[in-house]
Amino acid sequence: MTRSAAQEPAGAVDQPVRYEIAGRIARVTINRPEARNAINPAVRRALIEAFADASVNPDVWLVILTGAGDRAFCAGGDLKKNDENERQGKRHVVPMTGPDKNDYETVLECYKPKIAALNGHAFGGGLELALSCDIRVASETARFGAGEIKLGWHGGAGNTQLLPRLVGYGKAMEMVLTGDLIDAAEARADGLVQRLVPDTELEATTEALAERIAANAPIAAVLAKHLVRMSESTAVDVGLRWENDLFAYCFTTADAAEGRAAFTEKRQPVFRGE
Repeated sequence: MTRSAAQEPAGAVDQPVRYEIAGRIARVTINRPEARNAINPAVRRALIEAFADASVNPDVWLVILTGAGDRAFCAGGDLKKNDENERQGKRHVVPMTGPDKNDYETVLECYKPKIAALNGHAFGGGLELALSCDIRVASETARFGAGEIKLGWHGGAGNTQLLPRLVGYGKAMEMVLTGDLIDAAEARADGLVQRLVPDTELEATTEALAERIAANAPIAAVLAKHLVRMSESTAVDVGLRWENDLFAYCFTTADAAEGRAAFTEKRQPVFRGE
């Protein structure tokens, strides 16, 4: 296991985010179960650090993001802390541009494949963290909501931009404008969640999926992810040219040579990210 430099030793009860690496998979766990894993400044800083490391760490081929406990994946921003900042005249909105990236942007821009293991409710900013991942696996008791409108604002890190790309214009409008919650079954039917499992099977299902993805060639996985994301905003002809160029690039890698050799020799390939 490795951890980021700013974090407490493993097992510390006040560790805001646990960052662990086992094999090729990093696990990032928001660790405030007593506050439904709400995001306070310490969590924000630790998330940024964890995903910044995962992005450049050659030992990490995939990241799992989850929350501690069984009540919530993440309840969004810590409103109590924000209220305290307001009383002290501090700004609590972190800009999406410029040198000060926020936690949502750092998660979204991590170019390694990311799986959100949704062990409970994902509200507001918690939903935006889930949307920042590539695949979402949810427990049957999880619920989801973009409830910011009920408090006087709208989402500021993806609920108006990422949600429509997953669930469609009409469903996104319904969720964003009403602020109402949906259960896990509805989230699965709408495409927000890719897999829905009993609570007791969430960890095993997520780990098995992560292992299957991490067993593949990491360079090809990163490029494939990039191309799929491009498809949301790129004309088909342009996207196809990019796909073909990066397809050709894959064949210059040692992993592609290993894949061909393994196929010929009827064995499992051993990829090295080279």
